[in-house]
Amino acid sequence: MHGSKKRFMQVVQHLTDFRIMYDYNKRLSSFTDWPFTENCKCTPENMAKAGFVHCPTENEPDVACCFFCLKELEGWEPEDDPLTEHSKRSVTCGFLSLNKNTDELTMEEFLRLEVFRIKTFYRKFSTVVAEYLDEEMTATTRRLVEYFANQHNCSLEMDLER
Repeated sequence: MHGSKKRFMQVVQHLTDFRIMYDYNKRLSSFTDWPFTENCKCTPENMAKAGFVHCPTENEPDVACCFFCLKELEGWEPEDDPLTEHSKRSVTCGFLSLNKNTDELTMEEFLRLEVFRIKTFYRKFSTVVAEYLDEEMTATTRRLVEYFANQHNCSLEMDLER
């Protein structure tokens, strides 16, 4: 699967999966196979407090994604502080700007926050769609050029020299 298509599918899946991740315990439960558990700053508890969900891949077992802003971070070191790392790399994250726990939000505050989260997903979604369309346009152009070059018995190198 193309990289952009894979990211496209991932964003769509995150939109539905992450809506329950306002709950700290839900985020924490995603860190079952997290490689850092003791004697470090990036414990599952600290990762979940910073808004992260564990999203490991086959090649990257320490990928964590913010359920709110979708910022993905990997390559964690034991001394990395999740809140500090998240703040440095996603200054506009609405989750980080909260000054209270999510279970203390009023209905109005929650709805405003959820609208902001969904807008963030749409921005990410539109970027991923644009990347996917660019990849598809490039691949289609390549196939058309190859097809017409074969039909007219010419090579691409010859045509490029003219």
